[in-house]
Amino acid sequence: MTTTYDFDREIGRQGTWSVQWDGIADRFGVGELLPFTISDMDFASPPEVLRALRERVDHGVFGYTDWRLGDFREAVRDWYATRHDTAIDVSALVYAPSVLSQLSQLLQMWTEPGDGVVVHTPTYDGFRKAVTGLGRELRGVPVGDTGALEAELARPDSRMLLLCSPHNPTGRVWREEELAQFARLAERHGVAVVSDEIHADLVAEGRVHVPWTRIVEPGHGARWALITSGTKAFNFPALTGSYGIVGDPEERAAFVRRMETGEGLASPAVLSLTAHIAAYRQGGPWLDELRAYVAGTMRLLEERLAAGLPGVTWTPPQAGYLAWIDLRPLGIAEDALQRELVEVEKVAIMPGGVYGTPGFVRLNVGCPRKKAERGVDALVRAATRLRTT
Repeated sequence: MTTTYDFDREIGRQGTWSVQWDGIADRFGVGELLPFTISDMDFASPPEVLRALRERVDHGVFGYTDWRLGDFREAVRDWYATRHDTAIDVSALVYAPSVLSQLSQLLQMWTEPGDGVVVHTPTYDGFRKAVTGLGRELRGVPVGDTGALEAELARPDSRMLLLCSPHNPTGRVWREEELAQFARLAERHGVAVVSDEIHADLVAEGRVHVPWTRIVEPGHGARWALITSGTKAFNFPALTGSYGIVGDPEERAAFVRRMETGEGLASPAVLSLTAHIAAYRQGGPWLDELRAYVAGTMRLLEERLAAGLPGVTWTPPQAGYLAWIDLRPLGIAEDALQRELVEVEKVAIMPGGVYGTPGFVRLNVGCPRKKAERGVDALVRAATRLRTT
């Protein structure tokens, strides 16, 4: 495959206020670790995005902006048409600083303190913080257990099904029939649905992401929302910015009122709009090469884990750059593994307990391959020492 973009180039991130690199001591208690943690990438954003940002900065005026003016909505519409074979009604779009800020507003609109919010386990830790931080009860069901899912949705005080599609941290891409079943169960039990689809553009070759809007059409009376952003796939989360689709027009208007009046967020960050438009108009080739590069790194992980940790069966995820690895067959205590990784190997890898499933690790390989090699080799060495002692 002929490549245009250099994903092997290492870019120093220390001293850039990076959560992953400069904030490592906040989570692991030790600085100077090689991090494989929070889900951003070590790659520069597409050059097409950087060029658009430079041109906008050179304009020099950064007054109040309106996301409904200009090309933003049309860029989203065209992206979904070409990348996801899905028609988007631009009048159904909403905007917010982040996916989690959208979730926070929807939780406050559609649930009350004490209500249950059903999620799949393992669970992205941002969901747990948002849900419990607002006084709602997080109710987890294992990925793939439809019986447990219906049982939780049927509880009288369950008010929302919160999906991660594709799923973080497992990387699972939900099939259309699975999503349709979720929709039927939610409707049967009168439960709202929020589908976080920020990882949608990172599906692996041969996998197909099905947006929630293809499952339940806008205008349907049920409460549902799709929330997403281009910041994950094109690696500009620090620019902020997200968008969504709220199905019911009255609920949509209520969401917009909350954001623009109650939250005072009528004007979005202009550089976020600029980056999204450039990414969706010109970033497709970069994204395709990124996905191929990450797939190659995942194959490397598969080989090294198979060779170095017999008994651990792992296959690359269906989406994303996060490797969710089950180490339970080794019988290693999570705290002991973390001490070995941090104190001996000097690497930071997220423990599964953060996502409610001890015994796993989540290894971020959205990075140059040499760094990924260091991470998986450190994991193999640490686990091997603990398994044999």
